[in-house]
Amino acid sequence: MRERFTEELKTAMKAGEKTRVATIRLITAALKDRDIEARGQGKTLSDDDILALLQKMIKSRQESVEIYDKAGRSELADAERAEIAIIQSFLPAQMSDADVAAAIDAAIAETGAASIKDMGKVVGALKAKFSGRMDFGKASPAVKAKLGA
Repeated sequence: MRERFTEELKTAMKAGEKTRVATIRLITAALKDRDIEARGQGKTLSDDDILALLQKMIKSRQESVEIYDKAGRSELADAERAEIAIIQSFLPAQMSDADVAAAIDAAIAETGAASIKDMGKVVGALKAKFSGRMDFGKASPAVKAKLGA
């Protein structure tokens, strides 16, 4: 994935796409911060860690969009939406709602979850298999509903 960021940055710079260049630079800066943090713990970042970082960046921007929309700052909200679109281009295709529901059912069966107390096991299993492809902000309430909260 790191090579893809570098290649995309070069391409965007050659094309003069200022927003894309700035966003990719934000991604690489956040990635360097995580690398430094991981090195301090004696670890290295995997592609799953990078996907989680990208999802966190998207979530942060979505929250900013809501705040800007409420404050009537549409130009700032539009800028955040543009960054979200660029960051999402680096993520694998997201699962459809039907696929998410099927994955949740399979994870519940796999883990033998019977009550809300087992929700952590189910979400953990989903994160292990579908990191980067599933929106866990939406999946967690669905798991909770299926386990009868």
